[in-house]
Amino acid sequence: MDLQPLRIRKAAVLGAGVMGAQIAAHLVNADVDTVLFDLAAKDGPKNGIALKAIANLAKLSPAPLAEKSRGGAIVPANYDEHLDLLKDCDLVIEAIAERMDWKLDLYRKVAPHLLAHAVVASNTSGLSINKLAEVVPESIRHRFCGVHFFNPPRYMHLVELIPNKLTDRAVLDGLEAFLTTALGKGVVYAKDTPNFIGNRIGVFSILATMHHTGQFGLGFDAVDALTGPAIGRPKSATYRTADVVGLDTMAHVIKTMADTLPDDPWHAYFKSPAWLQALIDQGALGQKSGAGFYRKAGKDIVVLDLAKRDYRPSEQKPSDEVAAILAIKDPAEKFAKLRASNDKQAQFLWAMFRDLFHYTAYHLADIADTARDVDFAIRWGYGWKLGPFETWQAAGWQQVAKWIAEDIVAGKAMSAAPLPAWVTDGRQGVHGKDGSYAPRSGKNEARSQHPVYRRQLFPDPLLGEKFDTGATIWENAGIRLWHLGDDVAIASFKTKMNTVNDAVLDGLQRAVEETERGFKAMVLWQTGEPFSAGADLKGAMGLLQAGKLSEFEAMIANFQTTSMKLKYALVPVVAAIRGMALGGGCEFQMHSARTVAALESYIGLVEAGVGLLPAGGGLKEIALRCSRAALDNDPFPQIKRWFETVAMAKVSGSALEAKQMGLLRDSDVVVFNSHELLYVAKQVAAAMAESGYRPPLPARDIVVAGDVGTASLKMMLVNMLEGRFISPHDYEVASRIADTLCGGQIERGSQVDEAWLLDLERKHFVQLAQMPKTQERIVHTLTTGKPLRN
Repeated sequence: MDLQPLRIRKAAVLGAGVMGAQIAAHLVNADVDTVLFDLAAKDGPKNGIALKAIANLAKLSPAPLAEKSRGGAIVPANYDEHLDLLKDCDLVIEAIAERMDWKLDLYRKVAPHLLAHAVVASNTSGLSINKLAEVVPESIRHRFCGVHFFNPPRYMHLVELIPNKLTDRAVLDGLEAFLTTALGKGVVYAKDTPNFIGNRIGVFSILATMHHTGQFGLGFDAVDALTGPAIGRPKSATYRTADVVGLDTMAHVIKTMADTLPDDPWHAYFKSPAWLQALIDQGALGQKSGAGFYRKAGKDIVVLDLAKRDYRPSEQKPSDEVAAILAIKDPAEKFAKLRASNDKQAQFLWAMFRDLFHYTAYHLADIADTARDVDFAIRWGYGWKLGPFETWQAAGWQQVAKWIAEDIVAGKAMSAAPLPAWVTDGRQGVHGKDGSYAPRSGKNEARSQHPVYRRQLFPDPLLGEKFDTGATIWENAGIRLWHLGDDVAIASFKTKMNTVNDAVLDGLQRAVEETERGFKAMVLWQTGEPFSAGADLKGAMGLLQAGKLSEFEAMIANFQTTSMKLKYALVPVVAAIRGMALGGGCEFQMHSARTVAALESYIGLVEAGVGLLPAGGGLKEIALRCSRAALDNDPFPQIKRWFETVAMAKVSGSALEAKQMGLLRDSDVVVFNSHELLYVAKQVAAAMAESGYRPPLPARDIVVAGDVGTASLKMMLVNMLEGRFISPHDYEVASRIADTLCGGQIERGSQVDEAWLLDLERKHFVQLAQMPKTQERIVHTLTTGKPLRN
């Protein structure tokens, strides 16, 4: 089906609170002209509230702005003076406080100023969309719906889309496409029930965890050790998350559930535990007040001990028995052992999962169209690796269902409500090859056929889902070259963290040759993040420690050969980046004909952090770009900016920031939805091929800053060394970076070729690699994952 696109030139966000301001930030990230409204300030400039919110965006972490200067693109406004600005807005998102009466007053105020085709959406996290729609002017109702972003909106993939009874299908389809492609979101349709899907299940999971914390007498730190990465959930787990969210906010969300779900069979548990309320009464609201379940004591983190009514050192680790159980790969065996164990931590985990599964199954028909929507809502909105239904299915659906039913009968479950009949109808789960279970039809239903999803060649897979991985053209131990039935080849690494070793280098060179023989373009794309964590330091260190210096030098030379092979390929090579592209990964994309980068790409030449310099052609390419951008034949002003980026091993906070830093070119493409990355990269590669692509002419006239440029940069370094901002070895590394960027000890304004600069890179890299302090840095990073300052 082909749908009429929803064209959004300009948007307005009503409400400059934490969520409203961050939604506005993400809209300008996506180049949507955005007006941010709030009440007129009583003192100072009338736009004071909106202005303060915009200024605060630069201070928030994680950063809502993908590039800091974008905050200046948000237009501040107030309801007293600027309602006429709404007349140009195609999309209006309301994000004020969760008060039905306030929202309704605001809708009445703005309605006369809206475009006839404007889409109006509420970012409410749980108020009834149909009740809001009843008092929205009738002319707006068919263009009104709920659009619930999760916090922080730039990073959380989930957006819940909640229609009212009269919302036009075309409006929903258009919004779904806009949210998916333009803003990079995963859209889940939710029914108009309190807290929708994500918060209904997610908050219940927190309530069940809190209940069982008390039941089994566990410490908050022990629970966080059990409910974080150990079970595929974020590091902040349960109580650290509560501290970040704010304990008062958590209590408000719990109260909302109690007020709006009086008939829920679990209603007795929709209340804040006494200890939570006690903390709130004391003003211990979590991170924002400096204390909650945790607080900092000097450099240490201490945790609240309820028995002692005081804080104690945090000891976040599971018991030995539970750690061994959680290490079991087979989910069915793992759950069986958790349930059978007498260890109270194991009993806690079983009880927590049991009640989550029970609650989710019981309410599926009320809150969602399919089980897929529930699992995606929890994965994308709460950061779990698997949703509740996926976890259940992986552990053996019928066996777990039998255990839940037994515990309900025995009075161990939080509710006596029976499991729905469909749970025990002999099924092996809710996800299969034919789709996911839909209670409305009683059958499995396939994924959405919306045209926007044709752009996702490899969508986020549910448990057991498999997608066509194409036909292999050629492969070795380092890479696989493959295609999807067309004339664009795809090269994917096979190494851990997609690091670069000899097999990858040799494989990429062969991949270029194979592509030139039988295809019109090649895309570098990884089947999972990151794009590349850089060179295989472990392998390189092994050569050095074994005294195989000639082999080490040959590996560096081969790295440079590979980069040049990519750059001068007779077919366009497009790098498709998501996640980290560090060191050699960054250098490969710099040598590609074009880069297509997901917004959340973290790009940098980070070799200085381990006492080395970029030697895969990265410094050569920078010198070349500085020469081409030079005014009056003087590349030094350009080099000075680049030098700081490389010497300080800076990494971009987004693809947009990478453009500002020069790590991406102006012509490179930024894609907001990482699941669309391969599709767009293939389109770009094919278009370049169709336009008669030729590689650039060899660069033989690179103007360099020479010895004068190197001396100027070294003067800067001397001041930093004397001020103890850098160590002597930092000075050594940075001096060699300066020498390479400036073309070595030759006259300022000299012209060199690429081979000259590659030789300089290689010479300095090999010399640095032999230094004890560099080797100490490499070993420390490999051992701890952290840089060493020595």
